[in-house]
Amino acid sequence: MNLKLTALAALLAMAACSNDNGPSDTPETPGGGGNEGGVSEVIKVMSDLTLELSTDKACYSPGETVTFTVEGSLPQGAKVRYRTGNQVLAEAEATGNSWTWTAPSDDFTGYMVDIYRTRNDGAEVVMGTIAVDVSSDWTRFPRYGFVATFDASKLEPGVIEKEMEFLNRCHINGVQFQDWHNKHHWPLGGTRDKLDEVYKDIANRDVYTEVVKKYIDVQHGLGMKSIFYNLCFGALDDAAADGVKEEWYIFKGTGRTDKDLHSLPDSWKSHIYLLDPANTEWQAYLAERNDEVYANFDFDGYQIDQLGDRGDRYDYNGNRVNLPKGYASFIGAMKAAHPDKRLIMNAVSSYGASQITGTGQTDFLYNELWDSEAGFDDLHTVIKANDQYSNYTLRTVFAAYMNYNRADNTGEFNTPGVLLTDAVMFALGGSHLELGDHMLCKEYFPNDNLEMDETLKTSIVRYYDFLTAYQNLLRGTGTDTETSVSISDASGNVSINAWPPQQSAVASYAKKVGDKTVVHLLNFRDADNMSWRDVDGTMPEPRLLSQLSLQVQMEEKVNKIWVASPDRHAGAPEELAFEQKDGTVTFTMPALKYWNMIVIE
Repeated sequence: MNLKLTALAALLAMAACSNDNGPSDTPETPGGGGNEGGVSEVIKVMSDLTLELSTDKACYSPGETVTFTVEGSLPQGAKVRYRTGNQVLAEAEATGNSWTWTAPSDDFTGYMVDIYRTRNDGAEVVMGTIAVDVSSDWTRFPRYGFVATFDASKLEPGVIEKEMEFLNRCHINGVQFQDWHNKHHWPLGGTRDKLDEVYKDIANRDVYTEVVKKYIDVQHGLGMKSIFYNLCFGALDDAAADGVKEEWYIFKGTGRTDKDLHSLPDSWKSHIYLLDPANTEWQAYLAERNDEVYANFDFDGYQIDQLGDRGDRYDYNGNRVNLPKGYASFIGAMKAAHPDKRLIMNAVSSYGASQITGTGQTDFLYNELWDSEAGFDDLHTVIKANDQYSNYTLRTVFAAYMNYNRADNTGEFNTPGVLLTDAVMFALGGSHLELGDHMLCKEYFPNDNLEMDETLKTSIVRYYDFLTAYQNLLRGTGTDTETSVSISDASGNVSINAWPPQQSAVASYAKKVGDKTVVHLLNFRDADNMSWRDVDGTMPEPRLLSQLSLQVQMEEKVNKIWVASPDRHAGAPEELAFEQKDGTVTFTMPALKYWNMIVIE
């Protein structure tokens, strides 16, 4: 099945006007040249985004066959082009609505594929784009999604396939199963030898075993991995009957009389009572329960959760519990029990992040963010800390809930708030857990009060194409380093400041990636606050900046400058003319909406 967005024609027309300056009025970039280097001529790029592209999987192994499908009318002379960065690897005539491509042998590489035509004046018109991720291990560039409802409605023909089709189009390569389990201390609905056809989750919602299994099957068919969720230390009020011992719990005091708990509504099954994650008997107990899960469901790993800083807590014997140290012990026990399964653990408000990472047994870093990390600059702080904890080997995924207060009622997400937050997360080298059977707005994942409007649906596809196609420039491991780049608007009309961002200005964030300098421009000129959460959904849409004459101080000889943006030409790159003289590189950037990536080679 191919992705179909409603009201597509009107939406594409609007997107072409607002994000791409239209197919016919994109201004020329002036020619370059100069005493020390430059480009005498570049090809004019425009877009008329009338084609929808899709692939048969979310990611591929090197050498695997990629099958493309296109919806829309291919004009005479249309070509399909395959690029890594701005480098063209191959191109061919675009004929027919389906074709295949053999993924290159290079592992862990992102590609941008576009269909374009050439006008009589030599200008190129991009008609559609899609990214391809060629990575033998999904955790190198995790794009994490979720599912959270497993009731009878998911048994209707095509429902699960349609949900996963959208995640596939966004290249989601791992899916977290939230609130799928029977009990935290007994996740399986039934026993190892006899599964229940239907059981209740913690909120007393129906969970159909068949639905869980079908989600896994469909995801695996799309090249995605399926990860089950559970706390590392949760038990319900009937746990004793299932073999959980009193000696395993943690308490608020030393008298064994006040078990620590996470309170839940009375209409739910139970409050969640907390155990010591370092208790070896509890570890062995839950590892056995997990073994029962793996014996019945083809899950690829375990998403481990916690509840943040609990303050002083005590074990059964009155000893103060060191929860972060306990998390590390728990991770080690889970890996020893199932060494071939993947592990991810939540660091709530960064609590225990260094201990979790220090195990060397989690596959990427997962941070659930709250008020204490609500600023845009906090995203950078978390990523840099995680980079240091992991010696730059693991990527960061943010569990970050958009428009949190607005989600108390039904409505729509605020598109500008979502896009600006994703732009910052992606530019800094992170990714965002937000896409599932709906878009995420609360820590209770089944909450689907807010919907994406059609503009956001289209934009989010382009943002995930961008994250995937340019993953080697955005999220490289160990080879990229932050750098300082002086960049300014030659006219003086637009304030551009180095990271961290400021209101009423454009923020720049730069990295060295191999022999390239990558400069991200993020538009905060119209931001009404500096919190990524946009809790009330008030972040305004930024005004489009056009024809910015930029100056970059750079002594090294520049051979090429190109720019790409998810907001323009659906992410296809544009080479820019420039002039370099006396250590100053001057060029004109055609437009800036939310986010541009400038690559100086």
